[in-house]
Amino acid sequence: MEAQAVLEAKATLKYARISARKVKIVADLIRGKDVSEALAIVKFTPKASSEIIEKLLKSAIANAENNHNMTSSKLYVDQIYANQGPTLKRIRPAAKGSAVRIRKRTSHITIVLKERN
Repeated sequence: MEAQAVLEAKATLKYARISARKVKIVADLIRGKDVSEALAIVKFTPKASSEIIEKLLKSAIANAENNHNMTSSKLYVDQIYANQGPTLKRIRPAAKGSAVRIRKRTSHITIVLKERN
């Protein structure tokens, strides 16, 4: 039994200024879909993260075609995940001289594409 090497193309966006929770909503919609279908879904989804994911998906497709000689018609979204990045902590003045901490969350988004046989 010889292990067959499966080609995969990957694109990663680090320190995206959007929380991972918001990205996961759109990521769940396109996981397992063909690339053309995934692009159509992302294009017409009215969420803040859809624009970011669309750009990242196009980058992953370009990586597959140029670096791994894969055909774009056979590609599908094998994995897509958003992990939490570092949180930017800011302070906002509040009542009676106190302060409230504002957490500006970031995320690391990764897309992995594979070819269907």
